[in-house]
Amino acid sequence: MPRSAPGFWQRRGAAAWSLFPLALLFGFLAGLRRRLFAFGWLKSERLPVPVVVVGNIAVGGSGKTPVALWLTEALRARGRRPGIVSRGYGGSVDGVAEVPAGGDPARFGDEPVLMASTSGCPVFVGRDRPAAGRALLAAHPEVDVLIADDGLQHYRLARDVELVVVDEATLGNRLRLPAGPLREGVGRLAEATLIFAHGGFSAALARAVGPVPVFRFELVGGAFERVGARSERCRAADLRGRRLHAMAGIGRPERFFSQLEAMGLAIERRPFADHHVFTPADVAVPDGDVLLMTEKDAVKCAPFAPADSWVWPVRAQLAPGAVELILEKLDGPPTA
Repeated sequence: MPRSAPGFWQRRGAAAWSLFPLALLFGFLAGLRRRLFAFGWLKSERLPVPVVVVGNIAVGGSGKTPVALWLTEALRARGRRPGIVSRGYGGSVDGVAEVPAGGDPARFGDEPVLMASTSGCPVFVGRDRPAAGRALLAAHPEVDVLIADDGLQHYRLARDVELVVVDEATLGNRLRLPAGPLREGVGRLAEATLIFAHGGFSAALARAVGPVPVFRFELVGGAFERVGARSERCRAADLRGRRLHAMAGIGRPERFFSQLEAMGLAIERRPFADHHVFTPADVAVPDGDVLLMTEKDAVKCAPFAPADSWVWPVRAQLAPGAVELILEKLDGPPTA
């Protein structure tokens, strides 16, 4: 699976159609595997606490990590004690491990380190998600709900709630891998518990979702924070008129760049592939210039970022009601 989305994923051209037989095979095997779990021929493991899966049907940045962070805050505000399990994509952990706040992204993965540093929840990584969940609960018996980040297709872990995060722009030509960006077909959305939609939602996609509740969300940021001293902050107005370089190694770098430009900032764009392993050369800027980056990239670049580097943290902002529906699925409807 490429870390940078091929351009042909956005249209049904010759390149996509040449790979269509492989996409049919991928879809058949993925569907067969899911049915084997559904019929019990492959075993899912149910953990002793409820599990909420946060995932998507497409490769690329749809906003899963901000939604997972929103969910930890929302659950804690209602008296729950969540923990997070993740594959640890881009890391080198063999087996399972707890992710410390400020841990090494090369070992644990950039997104798990970000979640461990900002969520206040225990975070465990491992390719075997049930094993990671068991280890987390053994180390933190106070945890009463698990959030499985990017775990929609990890059917070995039984789940109580499925939250599917959708950015329609990431669905591209609507074809399966490798002809397109889809891990599962659009029809899979109709089987989710809730849909979290980032940005627009076409009428055709709404019909595919059917009666599943859809909650729109936006990624909202406030002040910029200095990468080497996060307590030091500035506003967009403080940066206008300076030479700005903006870099992003996320699923959709253009989203970050557009948000900066919407603030009235003139930037030089530096897009990188998702989960890019940064080097000092990647972040070098001329003397007197300013470097802007995402929070996901800042956890990797902090040790060698230039002094005048700033991160723009964003959080998912949702309409009210989503967490109540999630708790109702976990606990049953409220009694009168």
